[in-house]
Amino acid sequence: MIALFAFWQPMPASVFAVASPFARGLAQGAFLLGIGTILYATFLIDHFDLFGLRQAWLALRAMPYTHRPFATPGLYRHVRHPLYLGWFLFFWATPQMSVGHLLMAAGTTAYILVAIVFEERDLLAHFGADYRAWRARTPLFVPRWRGRGRGRGRAGEVGRPRTDLSRS
Repeated sequence: MIALFAFWQPMPASVFAVASPFARGLAQGAFLLGIGTILYATFLIDHFDLFGLRQAWLALRAMPYTHRPFATPGLYRHVRHPLYLGWFLFFWATPQMSVGHLLMAAGTTAYILVAIVFEERDLLAHFGADYRAWRARTPLFVPRWRGRGRGRGRAGEVGRPRTDLSRS
């Protein structure tokens, strides 16, 4: 990492630049939506647990760590990875793309796509059937918005979002 920072050379050549003020505004709005989605998603899954702050606090108080139950609050009812969706918007929604930005966006996107395979494997091992059922009915990144009255079956039916799948 030190070598990366020490020997980094900017790559300012432009890949594209959006000229239309309206289109630039849309790109900037999508970028801001990405930032908001990242922040919102981290708090939905316990911001403090995600960044290790809860674990550190519990260790300082000599209390054992307990895992949170599987739950699908907010955006997690509609997509499996809203945090990564926010990162994709953050990386790709830009009115001007340089070669350096493109390289960074492509590299981090590839990293996230590989990480998802391992993350979902670990979540499946930890949460079991609840996670498997949620994964089967919830898209990876692009939500399937249902009209009113659809997807409102009995508890446990595929297609019905539930806020806490750990309680069957």
